[in-house]
Amino acid sequence: GQCGKVEAWVLGHIGVFLYWTEEKEKIYSQTDANSFFSGVSRSSVIQCKPGGNCPSTHRGMTRQLSPLSVAEDSAAPILELQNRSPSGIYRHSRVERQSRSGEEGTQTHTESSSQEAEGQTRCQSCTSTFLKLIWRFLIILSVSSSWVGTTQFVKITYETFDCPFFMTWFSTNWNIMVFPIYYSGHLATAQEKQSPIKKFRECSRIFGEDGLTLKLFLKRTAPFSILWTLTNYLYLLALKKLTATDVSALFCCNKAFVFLLSWIVLKDRFMGARIVAAIMAITGIVMMAYADGFQGDSIIGVAYAVGSASTSALYKVLFKMFLGSANFGEAAHFVSTLGFFNLIFISVTPIILYFTKVEYWSPFSAVPWGYLCGVAGLWLAFNILVNVGVVLTYPILISIGTVLSVPGNAAVDLLKHKMIFSVVRLGATIIICIGFLLMLLPEEWDEITLRFINSLKEKKSEDHADDITDSSMHTRSRSRANGTVSIPLA
Repeated sequence: GQCGKVEAWVLGHIGVFLYWTEEKEKIYSQTDANSFFSGVSRSSVIQCKPGGNCPSTHRGMTRQLSPLSVAEDSAAPILELQNRSPSGIYRHSRVERQSRSGEEGTQTHTESSSQEAEGQTRCQSCTSTFLKLIWRFLIILSVSSSWVGTTQFVKITYETFDCPFFMTWFSTNWNIMVFPIYYSGHLATAQEKQSPIKKFRECSRIFGEDGLTLKLFLKRTAPFSILWTLTNYLYLLALKKLTATDVSALFCCNKAFVFLLSWIVLKDRFMGARIVAAIMAITGIVMMAYADGFQGDSIIGVAYAVGSASTSALYKVLFKMFLGSANFGEAAHFVSTLGFFNLIFISVTPIILYFTKVEYWSPFSAVPWGYLCGVAGLWLAFNILVNVGVVLTYPILISIGTVLSVPGNAAVDLLKHKMIFSVVRLGATIIICIGFLLMLLPEEWDEITLRFINSLKEKKSEDHADDITDSSMHTRSRSRANGTVSIPLA
């Protein structure tokens, strides 16, 4: 009777163990079929035959642990079998199972930590890219809005104060503040701060190794100051004759004039696309002048606007020829020097115009200083944004901001001034803007385009080859399943 009880007890425990093993096999067979847990390994149980050589305790029952198995082990009770059965089934020790679970938990924690680190890195890269896009968009918007604001403020100022040269002189004097603003930014951002005199001498190297001398001040500053004044003065004269949209569109032709002068004077590379852009700019100018039949204020306004674009192009080409490229500090120093030259030497011109009553105002309190300060402040902001934008972003963004002033001024003229644009003027504006955008193409645009097209062709051919391979493998697998083998034709 006692032997029967012992035998029943042993057989009962063996049955529980076998049932537990079968349940494990079912779970892992389902797990292998699931694609989400395709990397999870299936556990295996090695049993010893009766009377055979049993492996050691560590090899009696082996498992390849996985995150799924660790979760099961933590939830299921630990099964212990005594080594009394003749079947030779050996139990796992509690310590071995806990140590393996601990090792697997460490591996799982390491993998999860690496995945979290990769996720944080991707999130940071996406955030930095998004912030860069926002920064570039703000630069474009600021350049465009400052130029639109300057043009519209001039139009408003003309309603009560018709003195374009005085406005030009007054606005140019504000350029003196460019270098102090730059130095304030240097003090706020630089780790190694320099004194104003040392920084001024460092930025004076744009004039040569000896810095800024009286001879260089007169020799280098005088022609650029005259060109600067002529550009702004002709632009303001054009605004007296034409709408803000027409003047801003015609001023965009300076990009084409810069290319032509650089090709002739600086021997820059010839580009067919830019020649086409220059032709489009000239076509737009002719169409703009033809809008009113080559007579009246329209042709005079077009001449002023084209003259302003031409002097601006000459300024840029001469700057590149004699002074070369300049960083933000040197450019700020140079613009402030132009302001000083304007204040010292050009101040006699508005005085002469006043006493000759060419530009006369009376009484002195009738001068709209608020509008004048608005024009000067927006012009100063535009000049600072152009220099800062070229250093901190790409020059093409500044050009895009400039050309966007055309639709900006058109929106203001249409909504506020109720302007009606003729078909000829609208067509001329669109042609000039397209030519301006063609000027923004890089010099190697044809090579870049060919490389891009070739890469698309290679990618398409690789995808086609992958599709053919997949279809051939699918066909062979179906043929083998049917008992036949077919060779697909290429």
